Amino acid sequence: MSEKHVKKTADGTEEITVGTPEETAAEDLKETESPDDTAAKNKAAEDNKKGADSAKEDEKSGKSEKADAAIKDLVERAKLEAKKKDDQIADLTDRYKRTLAEYENFRKRTEKEKSDIYAYAVKDVLTKILPVADSFERGLAAVPDDEKDGAVAKGMEKIYKQFQKTLSDIGVKPIEAEGKPFDPNYHNAVMHVEDDSLGENVVAKDLQKGYTYKDTVIRHSMVQVAN
Repeated sequence: MSEKHVKKTADGTEEITVGTPEETAAEDLKETESPDDTAAKNKAAEDNKKGADSAKEDEKSGKSEKADAAIKDLVERAKLEAKKKDDQIADLTDRYKRTLAEYENFRKRTEKEKSDIYAYAVKDVLTKILPVADSFERGLAAVPDDEKDGAVAKGMEKIYKQFQKTLSDIGVKPIEAEGKPFDPNYHNAVMHVEDDSLGENVVAKDLQKGYTYKDTVIRHSMVQVAN
């Protein structure tokens, strides 16, 4: 309920106001407040606002820190997964290289074994065949001079040449001996002779021809060495 109130102003005049008792009391209290009280209230209100703003900032900061922590955790997990995959790739690569190296060693070893077996088999066969060549050579050497143009001698010579060509085609070559310096790697000295026309340790005569197969000696030459 509105009431009429009369109050005196600073200059001595009266001022009439109409309002509820509560409004009038609040207005009177406001007018009776000193400037210091008003400043204190304003400061308190400002402090309250700053406190509220600070709380909001703290709340935002807390949320931001949580988000940063979550992102950091995800990044660390991603790094661990990437490292794990890199380690797996490195392990598989190492296994692949080892397997490839083992296979390559196995292939080379197998090829060498096959080559050795083949060379041994060839050497064994040639060792049994070469005496045939020796027989041809001795037979041709025994033909008298007046019969060397005969059909038999000509036929033997052709067969011998064919035999030598076949040996050459498969990699068998005769060892050069006569007139060459004696070499124990290729020659087997069975006789010595004094011959001033030859130098020291020179092969004077090839008694039995030696042969090599792909640079491997399958039979040494039996030779006579001078001086």
